[in-house]
Amino acid sequence: MTSKAGTEGSTKGGLVLLTLAAGQFLMALDSSVMNVSIATVADDVGTTVTGIQGAITAYTLVMAMFMIPGGKVGAIIGRKRAFMIGCGIYGCGSLTTALAPNLPVLLFGWSFLEGVGAALILPAIVALVAGNFAVARRPAAYGLVAAAGAVAIAVGPIIGGVATTYFSWRWVFVGEVVIVLAILVLARRVADAQPDQRHRLDLVGAALSALGLGSFVYGVLRSDEWGWFQPKPDAPSWLGISLVVWLMLAGLLLIWLFLRWEARLVEQRKEPLVDPALLRNKQLTGGLTMFFFQYLVQMGVFFVVPLYLSVALGLSALKTGARILPLSLTLLAAAILIPRLFPHVSPRRVVRLGILALLAGAVVLMAALDADAGAEIVTIPLLLIGLGMGALASQLGSVTVSAVPDKQSAEVGGIQNAVTNLGASIGTALAGSILIAALTASFLTSVEQNEAIPADVKSQATVELQSGVPFLSDAQLKDALDEAGTSTEVTQAALDANEAARLDGLRAALAILALTALLAMFFTQRIPTTQPGATEA
Repeated sequence: MTSKAGTEGSTKGGLVLLTLAAGQFLMALDSSVMNVSIATVADDVGTTVTGIQGAITAYTLVMAMFMIPGGKVGAIIGRKRAFMIGCGIYGCGSLTTALAPNLPVLLFGWSFLEGVGAALILPAIVALVAGNFAVARRPAAYGLVAAAGAVAIAVGPIIGGVATTYFSWRWVFVGEVVIVLAILVLARRVADAQPDQRHRLDLVGAALSALGLGSFVYGVLRSDEWGWFQPKPDAPSWLGISLVVWLMLAGLLLIWLFLRWEARLVEQRKEPLVDPALLRNKQLTGGLTMFFFQYLVQMGVFFVVPLYLSVALGLSALKTGARILPLSLTLLAAAILIPRLFPHVSPRRVVRLGILALLAGAVVLMAALDADAGAEIVTIPLLLIGLGMGALASQLGSVTVSAVPDKQSAEVGGIQNAVTNLGASIGTALAGSILIAALTASFLTSVEQNEAIPADVKSQATVELQSGVPFLSDAQLKDALDEAGTSTEVTQAALDANEAARLDGLRAALAILALTALLAMFFTQRIPTTQPGATEA
């Protein structure tokens, strides 16, 4: 294939890889960089913290809805063209966000334009790696691209913290525009095979997949606020059940209808958005399942660890980011070195070892959490978790794409990124829900058993906190109690209960992530035992 032959030169191949990795870095950066600056952004655009959190939710939602159609667009107009158009849309969104005077403009730039751009870029990256690198080089290429995304999530809080503290959050989005321009210049070296036939976009399928994934992901994202099953006070419900359940069920129904519609198009010899036969491919579904579990655990960890460092220990955004950096070191090392040093290793073995490293990291961190523990306890667990993430990154991209002909790589890219988006959303929501549930139970139990707290205060606390105890630092809680005029004894009892409850909540969240990693081990059987192309050598 000419597109592969054109990248045999190491310099050109390196620039192509740098271009695609930079695109992946940029997409992931947006998910983490502003989390430390939400309050500042809200003040600048004249809205509330809830408004900015809504913008972040909308960005995730737009990506989820358009990821599968975005992959098909790449097959229709060419993967490189889709990548560059996506970068252009994303850059316009970043510029709009940087200049946004109010929330509606911010929503249009950040949530809509950047979300649509990402939906074109991410599937195209998967396809362009397949089109620009020989089969033997793909594990290393996919590993580096995936590692770039994970590193962006790890360093995002540092970048956001520095920009907000010393400059302005707006400069983050100006920087994104500069990166987009650099990517567009470098993208000229990326090769792309021309579409070998005329393709059509299945509009009905696109609508069904967008509505189905959008409904499901929106339900998951609202679970913390509305409750997974039992509706929280003042949360919307139907038949006494949280609206989250109904949204997720509606999403699953629409996805089922989407698959039935696609199967009907295949029977009529028309072109589907996604060929349902892909989902009967054992290797592809095995890789997609591992992607789901990886991103679920990964984003759960990126939710829990910063909370411990920034809230429980009171570290600044910069110090919190610095403590997470060790994860990036082993992640990059594993993603790059495993394919280089062990080019013929069994993908299944590497994936299993990666899952074991994730499990070990979560268990070690859970065991190390203690009231007297400091920030240093996260170092070893994060090194293990980074090692596991890097091991998975070094294999899974190659596993999924090699399961189908290269001409279907764009569609696989759309499905793959929809699955990772789903895993990331569930991971964050699940970790958050378990954390708050355990925190609430522990806090209320401690308050109930403390004789220094008057009975009327206990009753009031039980009523007011039934929807969930917020994850507060000691300073935040003390300020709230002082403002409420509580006595010294009650304040100290509440602070002690909060300290213990925070740790219980964090341990519970880590336990569910560890269990999820263990569950993933049961699905590794579908990962192949030989590297793609090994039989051709």
